[in-house]
Amino acid sequence: MATRDRKDPPEPGCTPAEETELQRKVRKQHESRNQDEALEETFPASDPVSPFVPAKLPDPK
Repeated sequence: MATRDRKDPPEPGCTPAEETELQRKVRKQHESRNQDEALEETFPASDPVSPFVPAKLPDPK
C-alpha cells in the first residue's frame, strides 16, 4: 500500500478530512523535529566556507 503525502491531491470521489487544532499541532511538531534532524545530519557541510586569500606575487628583480 502506497502512502500519500499531505500535499497530494485527494483521490477521485474522496473529500479531504478537516484537521483539528490538536492534529495540526502534532503534525507541525513532527515536521519541525524532522527538519531539525535533517539539519543536524548535514553538519558540518553547512559550515561557511573559509575565505580565499591569494598568495603574494614574487618581487621582480
